[in-house]
Amino acid sequence: MIYLELFWTFFKIGLFTFGGGYAMIPLIQSEVLAHKWMELENLVNFIAVSESTPGPFAINISTYIGAEMGGILGSLCATFGVVLPSFVIILIVAKIYDKFRTSKIVSGAMTGLKPAVIGLIGAAVISVGANVFFNDGLSLEVFKTVPFYISLVLFLGMLFLILKKKLHPIIIICISAAVGIVAGYALNLPV
Repeated sequence: MIYLELFWTFFKIGLFTFGGGYAMIPLIQSEVLAHKWMELENLVNFIAVSESTPGPFAINISTYIGAEMGGILGSLCATFGVVLPSFVIILIVAKIYDKFRTSKIVSGAMTGLKPAVIGLIGAAVISVGANVFFNDGLSLEVFKTVPFYISLVLFLGMLFLILKKKLHPIIIICISAAVGIVAGYALNLPV
């Protein structure tokens, strides 16, 4: 039963997510927590691992969650579920795109979807950020912790390096991971 549940859940996520992996985080969060497959803290860790490993985010996160819930067969079901809608839709779009490329309806739909995708990504940032920094509720105590300032410095440094220095995102990920590892060991930070 878990295999069908994983397939169907990730099929729905794949079918109703526009804008890539980040836009699906709120859907994944909602579904995973509703099914009680894992706690929010574990999901945030899975999101971090999925984002920092090679490959598309949607495939990585569905594979991780599927493996956690149902082993190898669970990971295959979840991954196939999340990929299938995009695969079918892109085949259809590729066949009919030339006929509808100049359609006002298609153009209007794409214009309407763009703000929704930005909103979904913003909601994911707020949700994950709140879990990381305010896991025990909203408190000013978070501003007294070293991990908060390490994260803030990494975030601001990342923005600077991407926006001003045009540093490649892969280098940013490697630098952030290295700084996090060094800070974690040097300050004996909890995991």
